[in-house]
Amino acid sequence: MSSHFKTTARPTIIDVAEAAGVSKSTVSRVLQGDAASVKPDTRRAVTRAIRKLGYEHNAIASMLRTARTFMVMLITPDIANPFWSEVARGLQDTLERPGYSVVVGNGDQDSERENAFLKTARRNRFDGIAINPTKIHRRTLLATGIPTVILGIRDGFAGLDMVGSDSFQGAFEALTYLYQMGHRRIGFIDGRYVTEQGRARAQAYAEFLKQHNLEPDPSLKVEVPFDRAGGQRGMRVLLSLAHRPTAVFASNDILALAAMQTAQEAGLNVPRDLSIIGMDDIYPTAMTMPGLTTMAKQKYETGCQAARLLLERIEGTALREARRCALPCQLVERGSVAPRS
Repeated sequence: MSSHFKTTARPTIIDVAEAAGVSKSTVSRVLQGDAASVKPDTRRAVTRAIRKLGYEHNAIASMLRTARTFMVMLITPDIANPFWSEVARGLQDTLERPGYSVVVGNGDQDSERENAFLKTARRNRFDGIAINPTKIHRRTLLATGIPTVILGIRDGFAGLDMVGSDSFQGAFEALTYLYQMGHRRIGFIDGRYVTEQGRARAQAYAEFLKQHNLEPDPSLKVEVPFDRAGGQRGMRVLLSLAHRPTAVFASNDILALAAMQTAQEAGLNVPRDLSIIGMDDIYPTAMTMPGLTTMAKQKYETGCQAARLLLERIEGTALREARRCALPCQLVERGSVAPRS
């Protein structure tokens, strides 16, 4: 007894072209997201043919033809922070149109993990890297030979494209807002991964004190890790002062939310007894009691812009000089700040 199996060949790009009544090169441009060179009616015809035939893009064949893997590595310091999930979404949404996939690595502020992800990107011939480096250096990134974009405006990474928020502007405006609300004794919970990180906020704090003729008080500035435990510790230090601050600026919302919780657990009313402002505008800030006043960063747009710069590097259309794109922050007023009584 014999069995007969009928095999059905997978549809090819040629089959799609014939079904849509266009050339193979036109189908290729549609698949690569090159919408500008294809008329809308033609693009719709190609899309209908793809759906009808069940065509699936052959990534391996494309890789052999173009010497690209269409893979990009995103390395973040803490994917649990909602800030990075929004950046990742912007990066992915922009890269998927031209056919790229994004692999996310959580560096966890650990040099071995960051280096391991870089080795993975090299070993698997990734086309690009987007990274917020916390423990690795410029020379290590350049040594990969892979187009790289830095997520964040950082010193010490000359020659590499970078996209991030204008943290100096955001911090200065946050402090100015507290000043306008009558606060003069302002605490600063300064988050840091490594020595260099957080410098823009610290510089803004120093400049703010100088411009407003406020005497610097080292006890009002606390350096902690950029996490919940850091925010709790920072607030406990400030609350232990004999002359406590009337307001606190925290380097990011994770720190600010933890600080606010710690102050409330200590019996303080926020904002009547203590005003708190953060930075980032992650989604939990709108759901606390009170809602957290914060300086919003353009998280999604950061991911989108990083992807666009990376694509230009991958495709060889970027200028030789590295680009530096600093996106402004914007004040979002909620309920955690009140005028000093």
